[in-house]
Amino acid sequence: MEIRELVVAHGAWFYLIVLAWTFLEGETVVLFAAFAAARGLLNPWVLLVVAWLGSFNGDQCYFWVGRRYGAWLIGRFPRWRRGVDLALHWLERYDAGFILSFRFIYGVRNFSSFALGLSAVRWERFLKLNLLAALLWASSFVAVGFFLGHAWRAALGDIARTFGFTMLGGFVVLFLGVRLLHIVQRRRKTRIPTGAKPVVPPP
Repeated sequence: MEIRELVVAHGAWFYLIVLAWTFLEGETVVLFAAFAAARGLLNPWVLLVVAWLGSFNGDQCYFWVGRRYGAWLIGRFPRWRRGVDLALHWLERYDAGFILSFRFIYGVRNFSSFALGLSAVRWERFLKLNLLAALLWASSFVAVGFFLGHAWRAALGDIARTFGFTMLGGFVVLFLGVRLLHIVQRRRKTRIPTGAKPVVPPP
C-alpha cells in the first residue's frame, strides 16, 4: 500500500494521529506528515495547527503533573532526578530562552516541562511561553519536512511518485540515525551540575 492510499483511507483520522503523537513527543511523525503534505496528500496548514496544539497541550499536561506530583514522582523514580536537575540548570542559565527552545534539545526535552513544574516559574508565564514555543517547534518541523519532500521529489522526478513504505522507511531510518548519533554525542559531552536542585514552586 502507498502512503497516498493510507492517507486517503483514513482521512481526518490521520490528523488525529498527529495530534496524539505530538502530545507525547512527535517530531518524527510531523516530519513524515509534512513530507506527505509536500505531495499534496495533507494540508500543511492544518498539519501545522494540529502539531502546534498537540505539542502545546502535551507540555502543559507535563508541567501540571510536575507541579502537582513532581516531588512525589521523583521520590518514586529517583532516576528521573538526573534529567530534572539538568533541565533546571539550563532554566537557571537561560530562563525564557530555555522555555522557548527545550523542545529542540535532545536529552533534556523529555523532562523539561515536568521539571519546569517543579521550578518557581509561574503557570501563567509558562502557558504564554509554551504557546509560542510550541508554534516555533511545529513550524520548524513542518517546514523542514515540507522542504525535504519537495527536494526529494525534485531530485528523483517520476520515481518519487512511488512514495511508498520503502521510501518512507529510508527517510525515517536516516532521520533516526542522525538523531541517535546526536544523542550519543551529547551524552558524552554533557556534564550535569551537582548543585542543581529543584525549586519548590509557590503555592
